[in-house]
This record gives sequence, C-alpha cells and structure tokens, in this order.
Amino acid sequence: MRILVTGAAGFIGSTLSARLLERGDEVVGLDNLNDYYDVSLKEARLARLTEQPGFSFEKLDVADRAGMAALFERIQPERVVHLAAQAGVRYSIENPHAYIDSNLVGFTNILEGCRHNNVKHLVYASSSSVYGANSEMPFSVHHNVDHPLSLYAATKKANELMAHTYASLYDLPTTGLRFFTVYGPWGRPDMALFKFTKNILEGKPIDVYNHGHHRRDFTYVDDIVEGVIRTLDHVATSNPDWSAANPDSGTSFAPWRVYNIGSHRPVELLRYIELIEEATGKKAELNLLPMQPGDVPDTYADVDDLKADVGYAPSTPVEEGVARFVEWYRGYYGV
Repeated sequence: MRILVTGAAGFIGSTLSARLLERGDEVVGLDNLNDYYDVSLKEARLARLTEQPGFSFEKLDVADRAGMAALFERIQPERVVHLAAQAGVRYSIENPHAYIDSNLVGFTNILEGCRHNNVKHLVYASSSSVYGANSEMPFSVHHNVDHPLSLYAATKKANELMAHTYASLYDLPTTGLRFFTVYGPWGRPDMALFKFTKNILEGKPIDVYNHGHHRRDFTYVDDIVEGVIRTLDHVATSNPDWSAANPDSGTSFAPWRVYNIGSHRPVELLRYIELIEEATGKKAELNLLPMQPGDVPDTYADVDDLKADVGYAPSTPVEEGVARFVEWYRGYYGV
C-alpha cells in the first residue's frame, strides 16, 4: 500500500516507517523538522529511511492548509498514520498556541485530506493523558474521559471527537490509539528515560517529580509499532450493538474506534530509575520534587479490546527495554 506517515522523523514515526518499508509498503514520510528538540536527532532518524527503496520525504507542516491539500491530491495515499503533533504535557502550559496550531488545525487538515481523497483508513495518535482526572484503574476506553488536566490532553480528546464527526458524516474509517509512555532506542530527549540516562552518565542530578511515586505503563517502541501496524490493517467498522440509550465510549454507530496501546504492566518511577542505574552501571543523584501541574500520578492501560480485535500482545519486559535504550544511547552519543 501507499501509506502517508506524518511525524516520520519522530521517535515512533521513524520506527513505524522502517517496519512498513520492510514489509513492502510504499511510505511517504512527512515532518516539519521543527526545533522542539534536537533537529540533528530527527535528521539522523530520517537518514535511516531515505536510503531505503519505497520511501520518499516531504518537509511540510500539517498546519499548512494549502500544502496539505496539495500533498494529498498529489500522492493519493491509501491509508494514513497521523503521528505528527506538538507533544508534551508540561510544554503545553508554557506554549499553548503551538498545540492549537499543530494538534487542532493540523488534524483538521489531515481529516480533510482523507475525506477528499478516498483514504481507506486513518489511524492517529491519541494519548493516555486523555484520562485526566479519572482514577479508576486500569484505564479503559469504555471509561469517561471528559476531565483532561492539560491542554495537550484536551487537544487529543478533541482529535477523537473530530475523527468521530468525519467517520459519521463521511463514512471515513478512523482509529485513535491512546499511547502509554512509549520508550526505547531513538527516543525523544524530553522524555524521562532519555533525560535520566543522559544526566546519570554525566554525573548530574535528575529531577524526580512526585518523589518518584509515579507509576507509568512504560511501553517499548517495537511493541507499539506492532500494534499500530495491526490496527492499520484492521479497518475500523461500526459497532452494530451500539446504543444511544447506553452509549459505549470506545465504539460507535460510525466506523470509529479508539484503543489503548500500552504494556498493561505499570512500573513505579523509582524502579525505572533503578533499571537505568543497572544498565549504566552508575548511581543516580535524585532531586525529589512535588508533582507538576497537569501531571497524573498513575497510568495503567486496559488493552483487552486491542488484544481481542487485532491480537496485540506486548512482549518486551521493561528491564530489557531500558537496557536496549542505554545501549543505543551509548552508541549514538559515543559515551
């Protein structure tokens, strides 16, 4: 298939693109290569793809309405995986407009491109952050998610609602994936594993929020990518049993689905740090801090629906995943 992958120079997008190319798909990768974090890392990820047959790259911002319309018309993708977004809970407090431009305006341009060019399936990144103030564990797609705690979370919930509108009005099959704390080689420098590994190796203290008592459903990137591909191949359909009298939050009368995609094995942050210490062979100096605004204490994914529908089965233990990341980090930065 010809597949448009937005955010192709990103952590998940580059790994996904490589896997799609391996199985013989044609991938058009899109990214604006912005400077939210180190551009050279994005370029290095991209360099791994551009040398492969079947890959082409478009430097373009999803918020560029005319540019996106022209791209869709020119390439005519059969399916779209939309991963480009302004990420980060904390940064959304500092720079809210970036989230409106990328996550709302950009997503509208994706939906319009799919609608007008006969795209057969749109898979897009949502986030575990949509669960917000919900404290019922594990988080289920059948739970209410009407109380987000950050603008980032609100934009991801808005994406799910916008996708439903297009599924309902235009019969566009859409599937949203609520990612749970993805980690692994080629990861983002603004995420905990990257920052902790860097500082521990450099002998610098690490900032540990909520005194390290966060629990996160850390999910290895290869498991995530396997789930994305299985979902992409499983085109969203309507739920014939859906009832307006007792509406199910995870399905619809329209061809619209949302799924959690996580490891289903939450780990306390202090334990996560211990694993980094073991992998680096160095002890961390902890700067224990209170919980930050917009953060949630725990995440824990109920992935039963994704297992039932596409056979999703995350298999990478966090001990193995952290060790692989540290090995990559040492090699990439020559530490």
